Amino acid sequence: MKKLINDPADVVREELQGIEAAHPDLVKVAYDPFYIARADAPVKGKVALVSGGGSGHEPMHGGFVGMGMLDAACPGEVFTSPTPDQMEAATKAVDGGSGVVHIVKNYTGDVMNFEMAAELCRAEGAEVESVVVDDDVAVQDSLYTAGRRGVGATVLMEKIAGAAAEQKRPLKEVADICRDVNSNARSMGMALTSCTVPAAGSPTFELGDDEIEMGVGIHGEPGRDRMKMKTASEIVDMMATAIVDDAPFSNGDQVLAFVNGMGGTPLIELYVVYNELNKFLAGRGITIARNLIGSYITSLEMAGCSITLLKMNDDFTRLWDAPVKTAGLRWGV
Repeated sequence: MKKLINDPADVVREELQGIEAAHPDLVKVAYDPFYIARADAPVKGKVALVSGGGSGHEPMHGGFVGMGMLDAACPGEVFTSPTPDQMEAATKAVDGGSGVVHIVKNYTGDVMNFEMAAELCRAEGAEVESVVVDDDVAVQDSLYTAGRRGVGATVLMEKIAGAAAEQKRPLKEVADICRDVNSNARSMGMALTSCTVPAAGSPTFELGDDEIEMGVGIHGEPGRDRMKMKTASEIVDMMATAIVDDAPFSNGDQVLAFVNGMGGTPLIELYVVYNELNKFLAGRGITIARNLIGSYITSLEMAGCSITLLKMNDDFTRLWDAPVKTAGLRWGV
């Protein structure tokens, strides 16, 4: 294992120290327990958005804390759910009096711990709405989930709902926007290589030099098929077909197309994938109205990519275009 770390046990703490040193204008970092909050939190009169999950997926979620996106993020250990006390502390720290939305990826530990934290906060009078993200079409159940995994739609949800919260929309409306994003988004990923968790020191799974894993999860969970290497065109056709055929996409739709790198994929390859995706969708009569291309939900150093499509409407488009200022996503400011 070759990684730019000191002690594997200190990776998350030292990453947080780096984030704090790099972005004091955007965030403040708590260490007991760990969470990242907006520098100006709590923002009075605004619904707060809180998310979180295992570390190793950066910039998700801590890189999306700031104006127009999340108010707080809870980082667990690498590929490990954060704890209820992290989520409770983060929720209390950013609650500006208008309620809090928990954005929860559908992994068993995340769902259970966020649920416990929400109950603790509600017991003390806080208004908390929870929304579960489950956009991955690859498999129905996996090692970490009951039902579909939460993946690429999480970033799109955090941006769109974050903009709605910034407009001081009420709690139920912000939560409903999250649910609408989830119901109109679908994703699928693939891996060219495994990744290595620092504490483990060896690859999470083995892939032959000429093999790929279709439908892989962001923690290296098995996908729907292991096969011989194919061209970018063939890979995109398989992924996009699975996504579009799952609904809700049809001829005449406008979508946001998100081509995401898994951590070890050069941008040149992501643009090749985007080009193939653009051609595929045009052939189905689907127009890409907005796009996001880059590594935003990673799996340490895994090589591969994921594709997320979100069916757009006028409100989603306005909210996507609204200003955002975070370490990982920023425009309009």
